[in-house]
Amino acid sequence: MTIASIDIGTNTVLLLIAKVDYSTRRIVPLHDEYRMPRIGYKTKQTGIISSDRLILLNDVLKEYSDIINSYKCDKVILTGTNAFRMASNSDYIKKDIKKSFSYDLKVISGEEEAEYAYLGAISNINNHDNLLVIDIGGSSTEIIYGEGFNILYKNSIQLGSVSGTEQFLKHSPPLKVEIEIFSDLIKKMFSGFEKNLYPQKVIAIAGTATTLACMKLGLKEFEENKVNKCIISIHDMRSIIGELNSLTATEILAKFGSVMNGREDIIFAGAIILQQFMEHFGIDHIMVSTRGIRYGAIVKYLESSI
Repeated sequence: MTIASIDIGTNTVLLLIAKVDYSTRRIVPLHDEYRMPRIGYKTKQTGIISSDRLILLNDVLKEYSDIINSYKCDKVILTGTNAFRMASNSDYIKKDIKKSFSYDLKVISGEEEAEYAYLGAISNINNHDNLLVIDIGGSSTEIIYGEGFNILYKNSIQLGSVSGTEQFLKHSPPLKVEIEIFSDLIKKMFSGFEKNLYPQKVIAIAGTATTLACMKLGLKEFEENKVNKCIISIHDMRSIIGELNSLTATEILAKFGSVMNGREDIIFAGAIILQQFMEHFGIDHIMVSTRGIRYGAIVKYLESSI
């Protein structure tokens, strides 16, 4: 069975086309695409996803529809996350997508988002011991702890790389006082999280983590086989943040190449969130996974089809 899974996030729209084995639940990726229409731009302030962002989303879905048709997919899954939860025009958007593409967009709750992120992150890991997963999105960040497929603890903060930048890091490069205020807020938000977790593996997913992995590896363009399972230490994070905090968004793009395209103005906020997460839980290193919600959506679909 061939399944297409589209994850529509605050910042990115990701497409996965995968061959799925029902009996083993194995998900083999055939094709990956990502675009960055940033549909959640200013949504927290305005309460809606704006018409210009919807045009960009529609263009992406048109492009993805052609790819999906070329693979003759048996099933198409669309998942919407925090931007849709915040926006008052989500129902209109769902109807418009259904009318234009015949796709059913499922807007998942914060709890479901955490579950999808966790299931996606562990979908290609053989050792299912105690695992801690962080998913830094555009407007929210999820922390999930589990044993194998069983989620034991999950929590989230309503702040991500896009919303953190828009609300706090308003200069480029950010002012020292902006960085201090943002860092202190993240520390305060994480202070309410359970600290007595003892994971055997810590996994970071989504665009912030994969972009930071590219920075560590010196990759100007994304190479999944190198990024997936890349290890980032707390020392790496301190070094990266020390490098980023004096650069403008334009300088970041020029220095790190096309892998930063569309993320050059928000990567610093995402990096601070990841560093504070590692500091809070006393984590020395994390493993980056290129899997995430789009994989988790397939896992949930398979579970519902049993």
